[in-house]
Amino acid sequence: MLNISNIVDVIDNSKVKFNEPMSNHTTIKVGGKADVLVVPTTKEDIINVLKFAKENSIPVTVIGNGSKLLVRDKGIRGIVIKISSKFSDYKIEENKVIVCAGMSMPKLSRIVMKEGLSGLEFACGIPGVVGGGIRMNAGAYGGEISDVLVNTTYIDDNLNIKILDHKDHNFSYRYSYFKDHPSFVIISAEFKLVKKDIVEIQKEMDKNSASRKEKQPLEFPNAGSTFKRPEGFFVGTMIDELGLKGYSIGGAEISTKHAGFIINKGQATADDVISLMEYIKDKVFKKYGVKLENEIEVIGEE
Repeated sequence: MLNISNIVDVIDNSKVKFNEPMSNHTTIKVGGKADVLVVPTTKEDIINVLKFAKENSIPVTVIGNGSKLLVRDKGIRGIVIKISSKFSDYKIEENKVIVCAGMSMPKLSRIVMKEGLSGLEFACGIPGVVGGGIRMNAGAYGGEISDVLVNTTYIDDNLNIKILDHKDHNFSYRYSYFKDHPSFVIISAEFKLVKKDIVEIQKEMDKNSASRKEKQPLEFPNAGSTFKRPEGFFVGTMIDELGLKGYSIGGAEISTKHAGFIINKGQATADDVISLMEYIKDKVFKKYGVKLENEIEVIGEE
């Protein structure tokens, strides 16, 4: 392990875990150990850890809720900064909400709903945090982060705090400017919403939640949709037509409920999941000539 034990000199020991299994920090519940995992509660915590890492040439990996993340079995070297619910303050000003990056997207959707603010109904079932949602332009049920975001505040590689306007995010399907700058740390964002009757907002959220429960394998650990949707095709339909529902490698299985999801049936390894992803890609390409792209991000030591 890298000599990083003195990280506790720059951040409170209670916010630091050494040799931490990343299976505890991904929704699919697989992944090797991180040398150090830090859970900051303030912007100053984040800056102090980044400064420490830079001065000591220690690699840094930034994660959120781990809902679109697969950590390889050898784990992650260096420092993992987890932007979590411990960093989730917010304030509402008329029809705008300014929120820290660790706020859960479902929780934020409920908070603004109670204020009669519409625009985040699509996010009520997305199991990620605001920072991760911005990074991948998360979306569901016809809505995306890009529809409501005003700007993002982040820390760059030189430890400068900057604000990125909406137009400079270069948003597209499951993509933003931050996908090309993984070392930048999103710390907060501003969203512009619209006033609407609370009952109508609640009705839309209930419909989205019911659809998610009906169609997605929420009873098993998973990382959400495994692959991006190719233009003109539906991933789940192609996999289903190939007769692959229920096909498994080790503890990883193609969900029988929704073929676009890989589930952890128990004791799955990252290698199991990666092997199954590659198997699916090969079968889909041979049958349909479609090259599937990962929606899940695979990180860690190879």
